[in-house]
Amino acid sequence: MLLKRTVTFLLCLYSLSLSAQTWNKKQAAVVLTYDDALNVHLDNAVPALDALGLKGTFFLTASSAAFTKRLNEWKKVAAHKHELANHTLFHPCDGDKPGRSFVTADYNLAKYSLRRLTDEVKMTNAVLQALDGKQERTFAYPCGDTQIGGTSFIQAIKGDFVAARGVLGQLVPKETTDLYNVPCYVINGESGDELIDMVKKAMQANSLIVFLFHGVGGEHSLNVSLEAHNQLLRFLKDNKKNIWNPTFMEAAKYMKGRGSGN
Repeated sequence: MLLKRTVTFLLCLYSLSLSAQTWNKKQAAVVLTYDDALNVHLDNAVPALDALGLKGTFFLTASSAAFTKRLNEWKKVAAHKHELANHTLFHPCDGDKPGRSFVTADYNLAKYSLRRLTDEVKMTNAVLQALDGKQERTFAYPCGDTQIGGTSFIQAIKGDFVAARGVLGQLVPKETTDLYNVPCYVINGESGDELIDMVKKAMQANSLIVFLFHGVGGEHSLNVSLEAHNQLLRFLKDNKKNIWNPTFMEAAKYMKGRGSGN
């Protein structure tokens, strides 16, 4: 009887251990994404990631001067195992929404045709393939917008991408999720301690957390300080036994392999 109870107890412990290692045999997964192809990504973020052997996903706007004038550097970023991902050619956002005065008339998504958007998306994929040679790609919706004229365009671009990132601020559970609107946390002014607390919550929930950075030490109105960014990276490095740091592509493929929704 005692032996039976002992075996049952050990099996329970084993089951708990497995459930706490959901993400590639780790307790949680942390995806670091950077939007808009900014100079600070090359100057600040990439060196910080490389110094600690961490991976980032860079959602690139192909018309950005920080992209077009520094193509060789972005090619090196891909060679260092970071992900070059699609953030459209001109970053069109729905300028008809409140608070969108920054959207220019030429790139107002509300005035786009579906054909124009899909053409620009495919062109950006071609540009990125010329840099890293890869045919598979992930996508991030500019401003989180997924509609043109009140109609979703997600279905129209699904065939061009493995997965896509949205902007809904929540953790990504291990259960089935919509891989074409994966949630993330848009970072703006958080301290290093606050960023680390977010990761700890993901660890407690055995979840994936996706961070969305724009400025890293400046260059964008949505910004995280270098100190806070580096503090987060050091925490990830120091806790690598329990935290998996995949690219967005790697995380999406892992979820698909576990039977998550398409």
